[in-house]
Amino acid sequence: MQRTSGIAALVALTTLAAGAPAFASERPARETTAKVETPALYDDEAGGDADADDPAIWVNQANKARSLVIGTAKNGGLRVYDLSGREVQTITTPEGGRFNNVDLISGFKLGNQRVDLAVVTDRGLDKLRIYRITAAGLTDVTSADAPFLFSKDAAEVEEQATGYGLATYDRYAVVSRRHSTRLGIFRLEEKHGRVTYRTSDTLDLPSSFRLPNGGTWSPCEEPGEGPQVEGMVVDAEAGVLYAAQEDVALWRINLAGGTFSSIPRIVERTKEYGVPATWNTTTEECDLDSANDPGFGGRIAADVEGTTLYSTGKRDGYLIVSSQGDSKFYVYDRRTNKPVTLFTVTDGPRADGVQHSDGAAATSVALPGYPKGLLVLHDGENTPDDGRTSTNFKFIDWRNLHLAKI
Repeated sequence: MQRTSGIAALVALTTLAAGAPAFASERPARETTAKVETPALYDDEAGGDADADDPAIWVNQANKARSLVIGTAKNGGLRVYDLSGREVQTITTPEGGRFNNVDLISGFKLGNQRVDLAVVTDRGLDKLRIYRITAAGLTDVTSADAPFLFSKDAAEVEEQATGYGLATYDRYAVVSRRHSTRLGIFRLEEKHGRVTYRTSDTLDLPSSFRLPNGGTWSPCEEPGEGPQVEGMVVDAEAGVLYAAQEDVALWRINLAGGTFSSIPRIVERTKEYGVPATWNTTTEECDLDSANDPGFGGRIAADVEGTTLYSTGKRDGYLIVSSQGDSKFYVYDRRTNKPVTLFTVTDGPRADGVQHSDGAAATSVALPGYPKGLLVLHDGENTPDDGRTSTNFKFIDWRNLHLAKI
């Protein structure tokens, strides 16, 4: 089943009719610091072209102390860390590969065993890579004939409108397409002791929006590109996907089995929503016409990025979202999606702060050193940087956020 432009137009008209969410004057952000940081990654030849992006937390149910944090490093593959932030495994990409996002599936039946899997979007090859997880590390179990996610053929892969953002649930992976508004659901399946996948459903989010004043607006993008989604998370118990369309808004979309089952609704828009802008061919950036801001935006400074859930019950807990443009993190009530608080991660005694964060992952499971759970955030400007582009991951003790008790 495939939904295309017809539902996209309906989304635009239906979602925006209610007007922008109402927010009280923004309170000052709470400040917290990281307890642990991972080794610096450098996006140059000497650093192996490694650029940290998106983390996932694997809880070892048999021995919590041997739990792992798995992070993508784009051309640098995957990095696997223990709870002290020490790198314990490096996985390289296949030729032409570029690992973007990672998420986990628990209890997948592989042969006669139930195993845990790390699922990765390989945006270089437009495929998923699947790894079996044990306390000893990750092992590739991707089927050799795994299909392209969105491309018709290898020539289209070269255009790099490929698999990008990722969120998993049950036996499914929701994947976004780079430079596009398209989302796809892919069902993971065993094949001869390996793992492959097939398309289950697709949905196109809108790229043009009707504003409350009767006008229309499209976010400024590089010519030929659409407003893409990257950060995503699935609340499996509620049957809800949260998808961050970078220049537009955070969306809430219901899921039923392997299908998108509702018209998407906006949780919060970016600050820049509705603001006219033009593409500057010299700077290769969008120039905002802030003087003509119609005032329909929310609080999130584009891009809206990493999204993750912290559970305190079957339906209770928090949704955390990265406001990449101003290095803040917004926290929403998981059940109602109402704003709860916001925070920043500042320089502390053990690690520098977090700036321009992409990916995020959280768990409320008690782990050694993290009795109320762990939040892992990508840091886009790690310091000291040795005069090079440096990134890594920061580990936050949930207790330091001072939210409601579990």
